[in-house]
Amino acid sequence: MKKTNLDFENEKIPTLFRKVFFPTLLGMLSISAVTTIDGIFVGHGVGSDGIAAINICVPLLMFLTGVGLMVGAGCSVVASIHLSRGKFLPARTGVTQALLFVTVAALAVVAVILAFPHRVAYALGASEHLLPLVVDYLIWFSPSMLFQLWITVALFAIRLDGAPKLAMWCSIVSAVVNVVLDWLFIIVFGWGVMGAALATSFSCLCGGVVAVVYLAFYARAVRLCRLPFHGRAIAFFFRQVAVQCKIGSAALLGELTMAVLFFVGNRVFMHYLGDDGVGAFGVSCYYLPFVFMVGNAIAQSVQPIISYNYGTGRGERVRMALRVSLFTAVICGAVSTGAFLLFPELLVGLFLPLDNAAARIAVGGFPYYGCGFIFFVLNLAVIGYYQSIEKVKPSTLFALLRGFLFLVPCFLLLPRWLGERGIWLALSCSEWLTTLVILVVWLLRRRSAGLPKRP
Repeated sequence: MKKTNLDFENEKIPTLFRKVFFPTLLGMLSISAVTTIDGIFVGHGVGSDGIAAINICVPLLMFLTGVGLMVGAGCSVVASIHLSRGKFLPARTGVTQALLFVTVAALAVVAVILAFPHRVAYALGASEHLLPLVVDYLIWFSPSMLFQLWITVALFAIRLDGAPKLAMWCSIVSAVVNVVLDWLFIIVFGWGVMGAALATSFSCLCGGVVAVVYLAFYARAVRLCRLPFHGRAIAFFFRQVAVQCKIGSAALLGELTMAVLFFVGNRVFMHYLGDDGVGAFGVSCYYLPFVFMVGNAIAQSVQPIISYNYGTGRGERVRMALRVSLFTAVICGAVSTGAFLLFPELLVGLFLPLDNAAARIAVGGFPYYGCGFIFFVLNLAVIGYYQSIEKVKPSTLFALLRGFLFLVPCFLLLPRWLGERGIWLALSCSEWLTTLVILVVWLLRRRSAGLPKRP
């Protein structure tokens, strides 16, 4: 892959990982900052009801982002393997197909939201009290979904093209634009949640256009190309997209974990603690994407390294990359856990006055909520590794465990046994159990590999 700025085949793995990881991490955190900055301005400009209304809309955004991550991760793995074998045209075709697919998907969802905003709001769990705010946010936020999907898919391709710093700046520009517009629309103009939605839409537009323009005109290895549209080409398009979705399915499940967490959590908090509980949970949900993006940054940074060397049969470099990613995951997860254990008042105070009822609930729950973040990030790194080597079954299994099979029962059962603490512990318990399963599977495979073969 000589046309890129990164030598995936020969450069030392720790050095190569650092070159990709730090720009990717900054870019990912900037993506999360777009939503979090909305929350800070809404919390002080509208109040806890505004935060609760936006939090009710978040599962839909998480689902669409998951689709983007699924397609982006899948096309990146496939393109990495093609590039490792010198096949540039199939790599470019795959990236182009991925962007076309998410464009059509986003436009379809936006059309449904704009046609039936009240029905969508009720389906997401809006109460009568919060319904006007939820509808207001949905209508003005929905256009950003297209640009967010462009950013999500394009950043995979840009990093693969050897330009991780450009990927970082696409996200940073979006975050800066969002800060300025949030202040203008919410604080100066007083537009409330509508202003937050408009700010997000404009900021995503900026980042999405920059990313797509780069891929269309300036990319080296994975520049966008023209796609034929005759019968066989259309059938090929759907087959290729299906392959990408299969490989990246664990990325979708990872984002769906967040969507399920928000969707089920909103209802559980509403049941036990009312609107103030949803507001408190909403504050915690503004921080969770940061932790998720840290794990995602690790997985996405190591993915082209692992996939490229997996394609060339360099097993020792694949194993070294895995060790580097797991070590990074433990360190980053420990920092995240420490922040929630030691500084809950500071974290909550950024969004709400500490004498607010929702803020008091959040301060008491943050230490329980954050005590599993080490395992949260570690699980994402392991799932990303299996994706990178095209091992769909284990990556999908682990993603299903943490997102559905463990998380939902924990949310439903722990509050009955532990009360309010049980609601906050649901996420951590799900991640602990998933890590335990990963260790058991790894030990069983290692033991099996060590057994002598039958004659």
